[in-house]
This record gives sequence, structure tokens and C-alpha cells, in this order.
Amino acid sequence: MTTPAARLTLALYEPDIAPNVGAMLRTCACLGVDAAIIEPAGFVFSDRRLRRAGMDYLDWVAVARHLSFARFEAWRAEAGRRLVLLTTAGNTPLWDFAFRADDVILVGRESAGVPQAVRESADARLRIPMEAPLRSLNVAVAAALALGEARRQLRAAGGAAVAERPDAGSVSV
Repeated sequence: MTTPAARLTLALYEPDIAPNVGAMLRTCACLGVDAAIIEPAGFVFSDRRLRRAGMDYLDWVAVARHLSFARFEAWRAEAGRRLVLLTTAGNTPLWDFAFRADDVILVGRESAGVPQAVRESADARLRIPMEAPLRSLNVAVAAALALGEARRQLRAAGGAAVAERPDAGSVSV
């Protein structure tokens, strides 16, 4: 039996706004991307606002829930996956970065981003260029831009089209 290839994954670091999480999970479902939630979250995961934003699309995305960043890092190290952080302090513009099919794209909390230790653990730190003096996009919008760019690059490089997700659902790690 062969192990399936890892898929592009969107990781959410300690998310604090349920509707944004719902929107990001819906985006993951539509683009054929897996998701990871690094807890603790600022809301109950079954929150109705999460369901409202994600609608019935949440049944189409595989979500791994990690109880802490340390557990997430252990999972990532074991899988040999590259961590790509979206940050306003990134040194590489999103458009200049070459994505790989098994990348894990990490977004921080809407209210605070990620701590320095998390930032330092990233293999790449990307920023989305924008007009001065504006400094940031809504986290769900930033995630959608990055996922769209990654999918565009991977498809142009001969990557597979979005496949059906028979194994979607939530798993705690």
C-alpha cells in the first residue's frame, strides 16, 4: 500500500474569529487544500458562526486539529513539510515565492499574528505587497490570495487538478 502524497495545507495559528475560520475552511474546500488548526482557538470549534461562514463546505475539507504549536511542529517535522508563514514582516513578496505541493501555509491570529518563536520556525516568511501606508489584509483574504497563488503555480507546473475529498473531516493530533 502506498502513502498518498501530502497536499497543500493551510494552517491557522490560534485563530480567534470564528467567521474568518469558517471562510478560510470554505476556501480550502473549494481549492482542494487541507487545513490544520493550531489550538487553543478563541472560540468553541463547533461555534455556529463558524458553521454559518463555512456553510456545508466544511464537510469537504480535511481538518487536522493540533492541541499546541509544539504538537503541530512535531507533526510537521515527522512529515518533512515546509512551513511558509504569511506575515506583514515577511522578507519575500508572495508573488516571488515558488510553492511546492506539500507546503504548509501558516496564518496568524487576526488580533496578534504569531509570536517570534513561531515566526523563527518558519522556513519562509512571505508578505503580500500592498499600497502604503496600509499594513495588512483580513486574514481570510490573505489566506485566499496565498492559496490561489500556490494553486496557480502548482497547476502551471503540471500539478493535479483539485480532486474529490472522500476522507474529509476533523482529526485531532
